[in-house]
Amino acid sequence: MTRVNAWLWRVGVPLMLLLMAGGVMAASVPVVDSRMRGNVDAPVTMIEYSDFTCGYCLKFFKETWPKIQARYVETGKVRFLYKDYPRADQGPGLTAALAARCAGDQGTYWPMHDRLFSADGRLDADSYSQHAKTIGLNQSLFRQCLRDAQHVQAIFQDRQEANSWGFRGTPGFVLMRTTQEPTTKNPAIAIPGAFPFEAFEEEIEKLLSSPGLKQK
Repeated sequence: MTRVNAWLWRVGVPLMLLLMAGGVMAASVPVVDSRMRGNVDAPVTMIEYSDFTCGYCLKFFKETWPKIQARYVETGKVRFLYKDYPRADQGPGLTAALAARCAGDQGTYWPMHDRLFSADGRLDADSYSQHAKTIGLNQSLFRQCLRDAQHVQAIFQDRQEANSWGFRGTPGFVLMRTTQEPTTKNPAIAIPGAFPFEAFEEEIEKLLSSPGLKQK
């Protein structure tokens, strides 16, 4: 039994429902997304559903993500996708997600994402404006994007997708083969929580070593 499976068993999470979840998104065609890190053709895809106000999400960002990035993303083995799961329909979690997406419209999603998670909980209009200035955004376009809130529907679609995987809180992670739809034989792996690096490592290595998986 893996570290992840053992933990799920202890807390009573319906393991098979999570691990067999499929049909939420097609993984067969790699796509370029401003919220993607790594090689688009990486053999394994990792999705994070997260909230900028979530303490466990911050813990993952500071403690676990740097190790995953160095070991798997920068080496071309895993492509990483960040998706939004604001826990409330309004408030700082939603506004921060908007700020990141508005920065993404100007090609700087990840600099804003990283600054938001490094802000030690300070998520307000002044901090967004300062971040935008620091990373060189067009301030007028950025403020207009926040006012128009044009990305709200897409943000809530991310949350609905996370719910379809069985997640009811943040963070939640899905690991899958990049070029294959999840199936009963080759299921996606859902990880509900900020597990330590070793738990992710174990599941990623299993996917990378699975028969027929082509690595660059």
